[in-house]
Amino acid sequence: MPSLGLTKTRPMFTMNEEPSIKLIKELEQTPNQSQRSLSERCGVSVGPINYCLNVLIKQGFVKASNFMNARNKLSNSYILTPAGLNHKKELTLIFLKLKQAEYESLQREITLLEQDLSQL
Repeated sequence: MPSLGLTKTRPMFTMNEEPSIKLIKELEQTPNQSQRSLSERCGVSVGPINYCLNVLIKQGFVKASNFMNARNKLSNSYILTPAGLNHKKELTLIFLKLKQAEYESLQREITLLEQDLSQL
């Protein structure tokens, strides 16, 4: 199961875990979303969303509360705490550095390919 950038002990991040940033952004923008809605918007199944929300709650990055929605059904609201906002900032900085390194690597590769083509 993908971790979406989180473990039970500390946050992790790798280049392939972009959904963790998406999840936190989604929570910040629209806290009153179902896990199914979050999974669709983040592009992962409900299971990893549930797992990561529970980890975020245990780490104190998200506070969960219940409310009655428009259809009189009990729904959850996931609100980023101040620690959650700091965590978002840290993940965003890490993600940005990884993407910048990937971009620079691609630029070097493109330059080499263009040089190879010009020699043909």
